[in-house]
Amino acid sequence: MSDDNPHSSNGSANKTWLEKIGQIFTAEPQTKEELQDVFTEAASRDLIDTEAQNMIAGVLDIAEMRVRDIMVPRSQMVTLESSDPIEELLPQIIDSQHSRFPVITEDKDHVEGILLAKDLLKYGFKAECDFNLADILRPTVIVPESKRVDSMLKEFRTKHTHMAIVVDEFGGVSGLVTIEDILELIVGEIEDETDAENEDIDDIRKVGERVYSVTALTEIDDFNEYFKTEFSDEDADTVGGLVVHSFGHLPERGESTELNGYSFKVINADSRRILQLQVTVPKTPKVETENVSEE
Repeated sequence: MSDDNPHSSNGSANKTWLEKIGQIFTAEPQTKEELQDVFTEAASRDLIDTEAQNMIAGVLDIAEMRVRDIMVPRSQMVTLESSDPIEELLPQIIDSQHSRFPVITEDKDHVEGILLAKDLLKYGFKAECDFNLADILRPTVIVPESKRVDSMLKEFRTKHTHMAIVVDEFGGVSGLVTIEDILELIVGEIEDETDAENEDIDDIRKVGERVYSVTALTEIDDFNEYFKTEFSDEDADTVGGLVVHSFGHLPERGESTELNGYSFKVINADSRRILQLQVTVPKTPKVETENVSEE
């Protein structure tokens, strides 16, 4: 006898995973823990896979988190000085490998706007151009530390932006948050091509005619060998340690010092150590040949 309902024979196979999960609800969950137990049970029955379970847990977690819990702290923000010429900005952008940068004036409490690295592309292929950084800055989104992370994600979507500056109760900048920071809470760490290549980046890289990017952990012996210099390793083993010793304190991003004609500028640093340096080598002195007349 034929079945009047053609879907009855394989109805269970045609059910969505949400319908399958509904089958395991014996009572409506009253707490977050009970709801998580439901999805744990669903995973144990292979109604959802482990990855889906972890994503659901991430969504539940961000509903209780504040921006202060996930922001990049002020000391680790990579910022650009609005007064710097483009030839100084480019090495910093290349070194950090970020796509967005807060642009500041006096200090990190004065953010003028957000620079997208891709907005500089049109200036890179012109022999001569009038470059004004202020003309290409994007508006700054300011949010309080207490903002809920799920609300922050919604704001990122509605405003079509990827970065926000976080301020404390007194209006001072305490950090920044990106849409990637939130998405990684849900789907796990997001790695791109540059993340995979970071381990292979040379400690010393040429980024300009006389400008080099140098990792602060570069051994002084390696630095000396590369640049044919004779810096002493008596007080420090690394270039970062050499620079700190020269300053007499832990410098912040943007500070610079000169040693034996070499300029060392701090490109990236946190509250504990220098991470990246920009080294400008001295100009090679021109050797003048005197014309000596024969007597």
